[in-house]
Amino acid sequence: MRFDIFCSITQAQPGGVLPAHQVVLRNFLEQARVADGLGFGTVWVAGSHFSSELQRAHRRPVIPHWRGEVGLNTDFCQLAGQVLARTERIEVGSAILNVVGQGGPLAAAERVAALLGWHGLDPDERRRIRVGFAGGRFDYISRLSGVVPRTGWEREFWPQVRAAVAAEAAEIFVRLLACETLTSDDVPEVELGPEHFGDPDAYRRAWKGGRSAGERIVVPRRWEFESVRVVPEIARPDLLELVLGSQDRTLQARLNRFRPVKVFNLSITPPAVIEATHAHLARVYHPAGGLWQRGYMPRTVFVFLQDQAGRSAEVNRAGARADAEARLAAYWRALEGTLDPARSASAAGNALIGTASDIAEQITERFHPQDRIMLWFDFFTQDGRQVCEQMESFMTRVVPLLPTTYRSLSA
Repeated sequence: MRFDIFCSITQAQPGGVLPAHQVVLRNFLEQARVADGLGFGTVWVAGSHFSSELQRAHRRPVIPHWRGEVGLNTDFCQLAGQVLARTERIEVGSAILNVVGQGGPLAAAERVAALLGWHGLDPDERRRIRVGFAGGRFDYISRLSGVVPRTGWEREFWPQVRAAVAAEAAEIFVRLLACETLTSDDVPEVELGPEHFGDPDAYRRAWKGGRSAGERIVVPRRWEFESVRVVPEIARPDLLELVLGSQDRTLQARLNRFRPVKVFNLSITPPAVIEATHAHLARVYHPAGGLWQRGYMPRTVFVFLQDQAGRSAEVNRAGARADAEARLAAYWRALEGTLDPARSASAAGNALIGTASDIAEQITERFHPQDRIMLWFDFFTQDGRQVCEQMESFMTRVVPLLPTTYRSLSA
């Protein structure tokens, strides 16, 4: 099993006091250093842009109840350099890199190419850059980047159009990082069908008002450009791993026509969906990546571990449960209106909560020995010391309790 960590680099307020941005950034670097020493495989880092605190005053705030900044990692490529310079073995990944905003997919691909150019200068370098990418979760970031509805039709059906924009951006991004020379004409316009609309009446209205091709609705291109390729050239493609943050199976298959592209998933996703996704990727995964493996789909999972010496298992277990419930409740309140309540309610049931023996048992019950899990220790807390202690407890107390088949820490 592959054990990674996920870091949100969030300025949160669980105790009512907001830490300085510099404190949050220093805490993250210390967590990455500790994780490296403990043997975690990859540190995955959330991305965000612009002040989420200020967007609360926008006409259409997306997260109006969040106090502080939802994320302070605004440039994954710079962050990756900081982590790699301070660590020896751990790899670094984005979860996710927004390829719609911040200049769009061409600019994003060029930034990644530049990172790889510097990273690959050492011929002995073996650590991979794992670039998780998608269209971004919060629409205010796209709006601030100028990605807005261009017509009344797009405004009416913006959720579907925005998904089409993300798919277009993803293809441009992947093909440029596959070292193609590309023009916008080489990228087919995205088409929408009934499956993109939950309401048949909405689909019929969209089809009548939009540009159609048979039963499909064609979304006009967002990016128009003449021939382009990224520089510096990607001389070490073995150091780049792309991971799509979308469950759109059509898009998963399309991107794998150009180069190997792996896929993120969430621990709160139903097991049947997880298994169906593995089966799908086994069919469409690019042959250059070899046979599909379960470890190619990293999955986030919350961790609330308490195993303090001198306390009974019951006391530690109750403390972990209380900590989980308090942090999860505060998080959902802060993000009210942005997540499906049913999925939110299932989060605690899918988190790893309790003593070391509890968590070891939960891992063997819920995960396959070949899974890759992104352990989220810094979830909605600013206690950097506690985060590092929980990471150490996980590796020194939980992992030894797992069956031998679960203990491989290979990348």
